[in-house]
Amino acid sequence: MLGKSVASPLLSASPCPSAPDISTTTPNNVPLIVNLSNGLPPNAIRVPWSSHVYLKKWAIYSTAQVQSITLNDEERKKWEACRQALSTFNFSTEEEDKILGKAFGHIHSPYWSEERKRETPELETVSEILGYLRNLSLSDDDIRKLLKKFPEVLGCDIEHELRNNVQILGKDWGIEGKSLRNLLLRNPKVLGYNVDCKGDCMAQCTRCWVRF
Repeated sequence: MLGKSVASPLLSASPCPSAPDISTTTPNNVPLIVNLSNGLPPNAIRVPWSSHVYLKKWAIYSTAQVQSITLNDEERKKWEACRQALSTFNFSTEEEDKILGKAFGHIHSPYWSEERKRETPELETVSEILGYLRNLSLSDDDIRKLLKKFPEVLGCDIEHELRNNVQILGKDWGIEGKSLRNLLLRNPKVLGYNVDCKGDCMAQCTRCWVRF
């Protein structure tokens, strides 16, 4: 079992092009550690390397899992800025990384099936979605609970999914205000529904209104 495996006190770094694809090789419940600060946790190291185009990148390794995320300096700054946006909700650094990882395709999530490509999170996108959730009368504690249940919300389209689905809930179901808050805390994935198979399965069940 993974929980009983003994991590080696020494880390080995291999060239980043051969690093395993965490979307296919890493279980969904394995913690992700991305170190973006100057101080490193005792079980992780950063290994700088240069690509063929001489773009400096950081390869993040950890003995706790077989996975890595490679970020260049610009991507690293964006990731850290999005971490800061999430710091309001009192997540641990590891939780922030898992939220961003699942939302933007760095950690495999069944929610996305195979459709989610890896992206670097943008502060503007993350902040806009967090602001929209607050406008739905959700408190920071509510948003914390929602993000723990449905971190992928940060990777959803705010216009075609979040806003559109809230309008559908109000227009078709009369769910607004306090009822909407209670629904989102119970089933936040409704914010990301973008398929309605009407009983004729389209194999996108995690994002289908038939689950509502």
